[in-house]
Amino acid sequence: MANNYKSREERRQQLNKTGKKKPANSKYGLFKKIFLILIAIGIAGMLSGVATFAYLVQGAPKLEKKMLKDPIPSKILDINNNPIREVGSIKRDYVDYKDIPKLVEDAFLATEDVRFYHHHGIDLIRLGGAVIANVTDGFGAEGASTITQQVVKNYLLSNDKTIKRKVQEAWLSYQLEQKYTKQEIFEMYVNKIYMSRGVHGVATAAKEYFGKDLKDLELHEVALLAGMPQSPNNYNPFEHPDRAERRRNIVLSPMNQHGFISKEQMKEAQSIPVESSLIPEDKRQKDSKPYDSFVDAVIEEVNKAGDFDIFSDGLTIYTTLDRDAQDYVDKMMFTTDVVQFPDEKFQAGIVLLDTKTGEIRAIGGGRNKDVQRGFNYATDIKRQPGSTIKPILDYGPAIEYKQWGTYHMLEDKEIKFSNGKEFGNWNDKYDGWMTIRQALAKSKNTIAVQTLQAVGTDKAKDFAVNLGIPLKEIYESYAIGGLKYGVSPVQMAGAYSAFGNNGFYTKPYTVKKIQFRDGTEIDTTPETKVVMKDYTAFMVTDMLKSVLGPGGTGTMAKIPGLPAAGKTGTTNYTDDELKKLNISEKSVPDAWFAGYTTDYTIAVWTGYESRNTPIKPGKDQKIALLLYKNLMEHVSKGKKTADFTMPKSVEKVRIEKGSIPAKLASPYTPDSLVLYEYAVKGKKPKQVSQKFDKLVSPKGLTAQYNKETNSISANWGYDEAGASFAIKVAENGNPVLSDESNGTSFEITNVKPEAIYTISITALKDGKTSEPASISIKVPRTQSSGDEQKDDGNNKGNKDGKDKDKGKGNGTGTGGGGDDGGDDGGNTGGDDGGGTGGDDGGGTGGDDGGDTGGGTGGDTGGGTGGGTGGGTGGGTGGGTGGGTGGGTGGGTGGGTGGGTGGGTGGG
Repeated sequence: MANNYKSREERRQQLNKTGKKKPANSKYGLFKKIFLILIAIGIAGMLSGVATFAYLVQGAPKLEKKMLKDPIPSKILDINNNPIREVGSIKRDYVDYKDIPKLVEDAFLATEDVRFYHHHGIDLIRLGGAVIANVTDGFGAEGASTITQQVVKNYLLSNDKTIKRKVQEAWLSYQLEQKYTKQEIFEMYVNKIYMSRGVHGVATAAKEYFGKDLKDLELHEVALLAGMPQSPNNYNPFEHPDRAERRRNIVLSPMNQHGFISKEQMKEAQSIPVESSLIPEDKRQKDSKPYDSFVDAVIEEVNKAGDFDIFSDGLTIYTTLDRDAQDYVDKMMFTTDVVQFPDEKFQAGIVLLDTKTGEIRAIGGGRNKDVQRGFNYATDIKRQPGSTIKPILDYGPAIEYKQWGTYHMLEDKEIKFSNGKEFGNWNDKYDGWMTIRQALAKSKNTIAVQTLQAVGTDKAKDFAVNLGIPLKEIYESYAIGGLKYGVSPVQMAGAYSAFGNNGFYTKPYTVKKIQFRDGTEIDTTPETKVVMKDYTAFMVTDMLKSVLGPGGTGTMAKIPGLPAAGKTGTTNYTDDELKKLNISEKSVPDAWFAGYTTDYTIAVWTGYESRNTPIKPGKDQKIALLLYKNLMEHVSKGKKTADFTMPKSVEKVRIEKGSIPAKLASPYTPDSLVLYEYAVKGKKPKQVSQKFDKLVSPKGLTAQYNKETNSISANWGYDEAGASFAIKVAENGNPVLSDESNGTSFEITNVKPEAIYTISITALKDGKTSEPASISIKVPRTQSSGDEQKDDGNNKGNKDGKDKDKGKGNGTGTGGGGDDGGDDGGNTGGDDGGGTGGDDGGGTGGDDGGDTGGGTGGDTGGGTGGGTGGGTGGGTGGGTGGGTGGGTGGGTGGGTGGGTGGGTGGG
């Protein structure tokens, strides 16, 4: 028992000792806990993943056979949401798997899914590479879609690059692999794929592009078709043969890599030009449908808007089409009712925009009715713009960056590009100094180039790119339209609309929004952005108004009463081209017109498909203007078109014509030499022209008559030194004197009694004149010649002199001129007779007689002379006083004759 007890105690102690070794057991327990936690996390994650997967696949379409067959066409609506067209009437020749040549299958497998026969709908190897690419480059950077997934996407799902759509795609792909064989899935694929031009399926594409059955295609042709599904429109060999050829050669490489063809076969196929086996252009299928040109642009925009198929996805597309405007454009293009074209091959491209929104209202894609998916002269051409580029590359940037006014002066003269190359004006004429307004109106090339040189090519390029003109480079020759790659009418319309919209630019567009079958929609309206100052837009616009005015190159496009702006443009041939083509030097390859109102913008290009076919001199080069004018008249009819409004950043200024540099007109500038121009506020010229300024007029002009010399003296003052004076005198309104003097006084001699003399003095200095200072003066009347008598001392007074103050006096006496009785005679004779009083009145009596005896004596003495003394008094005195008195009568004669006459006569 004891031993047993001891044994138990020992065992307990041993167990206790063993229990103290906890570090080892603790470590094991920690790992166990971590493992259990990880399992729990894994289970939770799995459950979460399952739940997430279930959530994401919820709502996925059912895998029904009917959904794997027919596509749903898309509807295109006009601006009023009325349907204009359905697209998706599929051109498709269905091909069974057994009829698909092995070469065709090999090409598509090598390109799209080389492990197609070895996966169950999802290629995990390819998926891993795509995951890495999406992590490093962003979600959606690279796809991992198998052919099975593409079938699901093409038939059942949208092309959105979202996690939900990818999960649904994987789930449906797995189901598809369970329900259908690989051969059936491949058959679905090759019959569904979109191959551009409204074509679905590889068999249809073989006939569309090569005119062959699928079984008759050669390796290089098969490779081209196998490369198209990645981007059908970009690799359309009719429209982009170069791109299609590059893509074809890429496809041939993996075909060789995976053993489908030999290296020699690859090299041989890569050496064959794509265009060598395509259907010739004149034999390609035509499909004329309503509004082809406009629908063509719609399809292009939808293709760029997202990864969906307008021909099969059942989209509803809301567009900007104005049916009335489009119908009129079609009438102009397809008939001769509006404009006469020189021949059937003459082409035109037209775009009509809403100036404010950038919405395309109508498109003229060419003078043929089969533009759809073909060449569109309104959107696809890249032709040199000629002088229509000048507002965009020259004058717009000059006003924007250098803040030139519309009056800025430059000299129209022979110049060269900076590289020494010669160029000239379109008419080989040079008109000297002129404003940039005049230069633009007359389309002067020399001034356009000088303007670009002043702005700098970098800034000019930035300005143009912001207006939607895709310039990768720029040279001075671009100033006059010599672009390397050219532009399209839709690009020019977009750029010009910004000038008419206060500097706001919206890329021209036809599609407002796209609605999907599930009711969701995307807004495709481009963003509007500010690309220039409002003063630039307004001032360029006002200059472009002058193009349509007198002396401008666009007068033929002017519509009376419609405020509009625009610019003509023609391109030219080089001397070598003129010789090679043997054509007139006045022939041109392109003729443009771009113009706008506050409501609409129109850009028109005219010419031939080949630049080597010239537009002949004369009326054919004006067709672009006529197309613009007729269309603008049509869309503006019945509407009140607002004029362009001057912004607060602009001020109107009076400029003196011919001032170099431009100066403000002065108050004295003749009206005929005043130009009303525009300046950026605060940037108008500082100098006021003094060319026609007036001097200050002479001041303080006076005129006085001098009876002693019988003359008039004039005097004036003038503060400014160095002036001379033009003197003009008129007598009774008739000019009698014109002279010039450096002094400030002059005299008129031998003036006529009672004549009125008008004197005008004008200051002269440095070719300038003042306003004249003028004064008039009347010369007094002298004694009448009928009152003057010869003084012989014997004259008798036989006249009764009447004194209004004292009655009659009898003047019959005779007296000696030297008697002492002059005193008495003056007193008495003044009363009783001018004979005595007048005779002796030379003394004291003359004074008294003049005062008192003016009644009878003055009258008689003045009248008849009254004796010797009276004779003298009457003669001499009468000449001055008595004569006047005598002639007038006793009242005056006595007062004047007695006083004055007595004083003189008495001597």
